Order: sequence, then C-alpha cells, then structure tokens
Amino acid sequence: MKQLALHKHHSALGAKMGAFAGFDMPLTYKGVKAEHMCVREHVGVFDVSHMGEFMVSGDKALDLLQHTTSNNVAALAVGDAQYGYMPNATGGVVDDLLIYRLDENQYMLVVNASNIDKDWNWLNEQNNAFGATLTNASAGIALLAVQGPKAHDLMRELSGVDTSSQKGFTIVQHTVADAADVWIATTGYTGAGGVELYVPTAQAAQVWEALLTKGEAYHIQPVGLAARDTLRLEMGYCLYGHELSDTISPIAARLAWCTHFDKTFVGEEHIKKDKAEGTAQLRVGFTMIDRGIPRQGYELVDANGNSIGEVTSGTSSPSLGVGIGMGYVNSVNAKVGTEIFVRIREKNIKAQITRLPFVS
Repeated sequence: MKQLALHKHHSALGAKMGAFAGFDMPLTYKGVKAEHMCVREHVGVFDVSHMGEFMVSGDKALDLLQHTTSNNVAALAVGDAQYGYMPNATGGVVDDLLIYRLDENQYMLVVNASNIDKDWNWLNEQNNAFGATLTNASAGIALLAVQGPKAHDLMRELSGVDTSSQKGFTIVQHTVADAADVWIATTGYTGAGGVELYVPTAQAAQVWEALLTKGEAYHIQPVGLAARDTLRLEMGYCLYGHELSDTISPIAARLAWCTHFDKTFVGEEHIKKDKAEGTAQLRVGFTMIDRGIPRQGYELVDANGNSIGEVTSGTSSPSLGVGIGMGYVNSVNAKVGTEIFVRIREKNIKAQITRLPFVS
C-alpha cells in the first residue's frame, strides 16, 4: 500500500488510517461530525495527495482534450479551470476530472486516485491520433485542500494573496508559507469555499505545518476522507464508483451541464442520443422522513414495494441531523417531492426526493 508524503504527520496527529484507492489515508482525526462542522463553520485542511495529476502540453494538447473530455476546453483562458468528465466509447464515463489551463499550451488534469492507471493508459491510447505531450506528474505534487469560510483569511496570512477576490475556478502560482511554485486554485469538493493547493511534494511538510500553526487562530482542524465524503454528499457532488461509472450515462447522472454538445468527442453518439431521448433512470437526492441511514447498494422502492432503483451514496447529514442519500431511480419516480422508500434490513423506510444540494 502506498503512503502519502505526510504519512508520519497524520500518524503523529492521531489520525485513524485506512486503505483507499491503494493508499493508506487519514480517515478521521477527531471524528467525522467535528471535522465536518469545522469545515462548514471555520476552516479545515485535507491531505488529498492521492489524487492524480497529468500534464498535457504542446500544440496538440487542446485537440486531444476537446476529443477526450466532455466540456469545452477551448473556452478556458490561461488560469481558468473547469469540471468535466472523460466519456468512453459506449456512453459511460472513464472518470470525472478537473482541467486547469496553466499556460498557452499546457493543461493540468486532476483525476481520481482509484483511476490513475486506468486514466493514464486510456489517455495515452487516445493520444496516438494526436501527439500531445503527456506527463504523469502525480508523484511530484501534493494536494492540500483548505476549505471553509475562514480559508481565505488564512491564505492571505500565509501567502499575501487575497484569494477571496480570486474568481472561482481559477488558478494562480505563488509562494505559500515560503514554499515556491505553489498553484493556488479556487476549486474544492466541499461547497464550503476555499482553495486547493498544488504543492511540490518536497515542500508539502512545511506548507502543512504552516497551515496548522497559523490556522490555530481560525480554529483549523485536519480533516479526513470520512468528513470529505459527508461534505460532498450534502452538496450533491458525484463520486466516481458511486454516482459515476463506465456503464452509467452522464446524462442520467445529470451532467449535461458540463457537456459541450457542439463538438466531436468520444462516445458522442450515445451521449447525444441520451440527451435527446432521455434515460430510463436519473440521479436524485433524497432525504429520510422516517428514521434510518441509507447506504450504497440499498434498494429503493415505491409505495407498493416495487423496485425503482438503488442508493449510490448515503449518510447521516452532520449539518441537517437526518439521513440523506443519492441514487438512481426510474425517471417517472424522479420528481422532487416524490415519496419513496429505502429498503433497510427488510423494512421499507420512508424518504422523499429532494432538490440538490441538500445544504446551501
């Protein structure tokens, strides 16, 4: 199992460690609820250096990315970022990702840790027809997510940069905590605001320690993967392997908003067909009415006990104090306000389709 560059730091903080995507990752430090609410109310820092980073450069970089990703990469100015996905040839999703335009002909793709090898091989295969320069930079970059309403105050102190005035989904390079060449991005996976720091791995420790030291004045806490999951679920964000997969249509996942239909891309005939005709199932959010916690794989049924879908993600929301979840249901059952039931231990527990996000 791989270890993060900051593994010893997490152990010293008493983190409960666990396996995730081939890495020994910090799952919790002080408990999920405490870490979750710290991000919602103050500021938290996540070590998510398990994520993959690919550099795509050269004169053919844009052509490759337009062909292999869903969004309109041509719309990105230098310093911009966008969310999208890599569609496969059969109408599913290879992975979802962030794309940053770092320079005129240089882009950074940030992919899920569990898919690094798969994505790298697939992108190289597609590149045979284009000839862009591809570099897997994952080992040389540590990713620290600084999230929460106090994140910008902390970043101003550590970098001198007013990230609160930096537009959302942009990236700039600056010195942070005396570490040079750190990319500061106004992106994140919590819905609580803040930044993500792409730090040269050799400088990760000094930035991590500075964040925790200077962050004491802002009630900072280190946050593990468990709270990262509850935070993203409250926002209704997809997680690959749950809401997205090689066989789930991105239209069913409600990702038409990050699909640019006026271009040629991998699998377009399937995705454009799904957009025009609709899909049998749709991704929905739901809130428990009766007491219960939904979990991935639980069956969803209607009032007559007929199976209508399945839970893809579920938890007890720390912010709301009730069970919430996402899943796929038959399109006729997907309207907000529809009463459904979650099959938990042979009992049908009442829930209701809810508009996403769960919190704002």
